[in-house]
Amino acid sequence: MGIKRNFFFSSILTTANYIFPLIIFPYISRVLGVNNIGICNFVDSIINYFILFSMMGLSITGIREIAKVKKDKSILQQTFSSLFVLNLISTSIALILLIIGIYTIPQLKEHQNLMWIGAVKLVFSLFLIEWFFKGIENFKYITIRTVAVRCFFLLCVFLLVKEKDDFDVYYGLLVGTTVINAFFNWKYLLRILKFDFSNISISPYIKSFFVLGVYSLLTSMYTSLNVVYLGFVAGEKEVGYYTTAIKIYTILLSLFTALSGVLLPRFSVMVAENKMLELKNLIFKSLDLLCMICFPLIVFTEFFTPQIIEYIAGNGYQGAITPMRIVMPLMFIIGLEQIYIIQLLMPMKEDKIILRNSLIGALAGIVFNILLVSTLKSVGSSIVWLISELCVLFSAFLFVHRKLNIDFDWHIVYKRLLSTLPYILICFLGYFFIEGNVVTLFFIGFSCVLCFFIQELFFVKTPFVINIVKSIYRRIM
Repeated sequence: MGIKRNFFFSSILTTANYIFPLIIFPYISRVLGVNNIGICNFVDSIINYFILFSMMGLSITGIREIAKVKKDKSILQQTFSSLFVLNLISTSIALILLIIGIYTIPQLKEHQNLMWIGAVKLVFSLFLIEWFFKGIENFKYITIRTVAVRCFFLLCVFLLVKEKDDFDVYYGLLVGTTVINAFFNWKYLLRILKFDFSNISISPYIKSFFVLGVYSLLTSMYTSLNVVYLGFVAGEKEVGYYTTAIKIYTILLSLFTALSGVLLPRFSVMVAENKMLELKNLIFKSLDLLCMICFPLIVFTEFFTPQIIEYIAGNGYQGAITPMRIVMPLMFIIGLEQIYIIQLLMPMKEDKIILRNSLIGALAGIVFNILLVSTLKSVGSSIVWLISELCVLFSAFLFVHRKLNIDFDWHIVYKRLLSTLPYILICFLGYFFIEGNVVTLFFIGFSCVLCFFIQELFFVKTPFVINIVKSIYRRIM
């Protein structure tokens, strides 16, 4: 399956993971209110942190190792079985620690019912095995399954969540999507290969599992741990503001994240076969695509953050406006990080450098969380995240350019920055001269999209966009 086809399915998959909550969020935010939304997000952030601990570096190691051996069924079977057993051990440890935490930490004990529901999510995350399907590049299956399960979830939320006190029902349904996805994944897996305990060897994967796992845990200290720390020092309401800002930001980043997920197995093969020139060309295309997607979106959202927040979340979420404006530049910063780390350093197995980068970000996150969050609350958490990601990006930049001697074509960035001028003009006119209601917002958004296609098709002449338009035209005709 080619990169374009994989990217198409992965884009749908990644976007679906955020689009469906975004469809539900206007309803849920109004029914549950900012406090109960904050409680659900606080608990889910803690559970996700334990899932992160249980997975360690498997999300990356699994994709990398499965991609290498996917053509040999017997080795594929052995590799999968070994990685799964390693994950089983780490998940068991994480579950024990979670149970201890529920009984010993007051803030967790206060939300004990939700924590036990979250424990189910932790257990069934073991059986999700998304890394296996990404490794064999079967994005079509997981996309179809995810969209189907999300549709079912959407229906259940509208039918069952009716009152402010139904936040436990909502969280139960959210966890239910993990359970159903895990069930279908495991059933589908058994049609491809057999699980075999007889020839397991976990030792070849332990180093990358833990090194990349520590990287993930350290990275979480300035991403998901921000939510946990904010909940402890500022309360659920501030968590509601911060997570509302993040939810909207994350959907906008999802398209480029989808591309990185698709390219990781392909880059791993290129590095193994020493096709460095091809890899370099693909990275330049990634940089151009990142700028093409991010810059117009950043301009639009910075101008119209209050309207976007009000339309999606409703009244009572004005506290999310400033955090969202602060985190929006992260779309480009994290996208550039993904090029350096996921597309370059990971396929080259520069795990120690990746670990060092995340350590720098984690230290910055810890220091600035202590300094800023107790006073600035959700705004402080947003600033902490921005500073931490900048530290990680700068560290990765220095290593790639000085040690690997790979220079980026920064003219791509300069040209793309210049191409944002029409978007700035459209948004400026819309913001200052047109009443900022929902109809106006959609009109300005449509104008920006139209401007985007005119630019990319007739002026910049981006091959990626031209091919997509041609493909859509052929299917319609």
